[in-house]
Formats: sequence, C-alpha cells, structure tokens
Amino acid sequence: MSKTVQIKNVIIGGGNPIAIQSMTNIPVTRIDATLNQIDEFVRAGGDVMRIAVPNAEAVMAFGKVRKQTDVPLVADIHFDYRLAIAAIEAGADKIRINPGNIAEKQLDSVIDCAKSHGVPIRIGVNSGSVNAVALKACGGVKAEALSYSLERYVRYFENRNFDDLVLSVKSSDVRETIETNRLVARLGYPLHLGVTEAGLLEQGLIKNSIGIGTLLLEGIGDTIRVSLTADPVKEVYAAKDILVSLGLRKGVKFVSCPKCGRCSIDLERVAGEVYDCVKNLDCDLKIAVMGCEVNGPGECSDADIGMAGANGKYVFFKHGKRYKTVDESVAVYEFIEEIKRLTNDY
Repeated sequence: MSKTVQIKNVIIGGGNPIAIQSMTNIPVTRIDATLNQIDEFVRAGGDVMRIAVPNAEAVMAFGKVRKQTDVPLVADIHFDYRLAIAAIEAGADKIRINPGNIAEKQLDSVIDCAKSHGVPIRIGVNSGSVNAVALKACGGVKAEALSYSLERYVRYFENRNFDDLVLSVKSSDVRETIETNRLVARLGYPLHLGVTEAGLLEQGLIKNSIGIGTLLLEGIGDTIRVSLTADPVKEVYAAKDILVSLGLRKGVKFVSCPKCGRCSIDLERVAGEVYDCVKNLDCDLKIAVMGCEVNGPGECSDADIGMAGANGKYVFFKHGKRYKTVDESVAVYEFIEEIKRLTNDY
C-alpha cells in the first residue's frame, strides 16, 4: 500500500478511493470557458482537474480560476521553473513537472517553494522523453529505463527531504505502460495511471481500459486519467466505467445485449436513452435493457431492474421478477420512472 498524498480535499494513496482526473483542453486564459469545463467535469464525476500553465499570462489566469472554484487544481508545468513557483503561489493544489526538463538548481527552488506551501508534486516521465543515458544503463529496455529515470528523480527529491510526491510513468504502448508501472509501484508512492497519447475515442478507450484496468486489478494505482483526443467529460465517463466495472467505485452497471437478427425493436436508441439518464447515478445498481426473448429474461432477472422488448411490447423486471408490461411508445419514460422510484430506496 502506498503512502498518502492530499490534493486539497482529495486524499490519494493508502487505500483511499481511486480519484478520477482529467485536463482542460482550452487555454486557461479563457477563464469563463475554463470554469464551465471544470463545472462539467465535476458534474460528470471527476475529482481533480489539471490545467496547462505555459507562460506568465496563463499563471495569472490560473490564479483567477483558482479563486472561483473549490475543485482541486493541478498546474501542469514544463521547462520554466519560475512558472512552477508562480503557480504554487497562485494557489495550485499540486503541480506536475518532468524534472528532466528543469535544471537541478532551479528544481531545488521549486522543491523549497512546494515545501513551504505544503503543495505536493507529481513527477512524471513519458516514453517519448526517456533519455539515452537511462536507455543505455538498462540495456535498451524502455520500460526499465523509464523506471530507472523516475527512481533517480525520486531519490533526488528524498535527498532534499521532500516526499510529498505522486508518481506517473506513461507510454503510448499499453504493454510498456503496464510493465513500467509494475516496476515503479515498489517505490511506495501514489501512482497516477494512464496510457498517454492513446488516440481518438474508440481506440483510446480500448488502450486505457486494458492498461489501467490490468494495473488496478493487481492493486497498482491510486488516481487515473483516461487520456483521449476528446472532451474531458468523456474521459471522466470512461474512468468511471472502468472503476465501476472493477468494483472500485459506486455506480450503475449497465447491461444491454448485442443486436442480432431476432431483435424487433430500436435497441440502440432505447438503450442509449436509458443510459444517458442513469450514467451519473451514484449508487450500486445493475440495469439491463435487452432486445429479444432469448437472453432478455435471463439477463433482466439478474439485474436490479431491467426491461426486455419484442414486437412492440416491453416486459419490466425488478429483482428477478417480471412485474409489468408496457407499450414501446412509453417504454423508456416508464422505465426511467421505475428507476427513479427504485433509487429512492437506496
């Protein structure tokens, strides 16, 4: 079990719930738009938001955003140590840096500032930035080189009496991500998991689910970001789905059948409408929407609530028992109302 790190009101590590992170994808200088994106992120179920801070103007905007939201904010810094210090002073709850692109003397100034303000630091290395020295030391094995680089940075911080650290080591290669995080986990610090540069929605979901899911099943990881070339809210929903599927977070387990030639209803539309209404429910509930008489009754009987449709009619099930039949024209509305009544009991 890793040590704990506190990011404003969110504690990660030490067996605490896995925190969901994302990153705003617009310039922070667009303050109102940034705040709107943060609000959407929170409503979707996110816990910690990261913001890119590339210059002095961005630092000033970051500070204004900080004053207008209670969400834990992480300042993402590269190259210029002065931006890291300024972001801490502007109210960052954590900063993210790659120590490899900041000179040691300047890095010491960042450490001193973070220590005096009680701000944790996430130190991260990515496969795209692993250096030749580390690769040579590890015989050209990139996973080992990434772990080697990160451990050297950790020891540097520890030698300066700073251990308020979160670690991340990411690759765009799923297997490499898994192998490297297995090595890094032995350092005992909270780990931020994700497959970096995972791609567009469909491809990115697959790569992150495999990489993050495998590590979480092994007890590795304390906070996650499902990196996608997509809206940050989609990252949150994907992260929630991973955690709920693994039993690591409360939420709806939604079941719908693969459509086949027996299906006589518009299953994609019906299932989509139901899912959109229930995806944010914060309760352990299994909901099934099925499209024929073959698997429908069985799957619905295993759910807390379900419906199976065929030939213009839908049969409703609750806790394994068939209890109601409705016409397809009102099925979705009636089913949502039944779910609302059921969730009031939770």
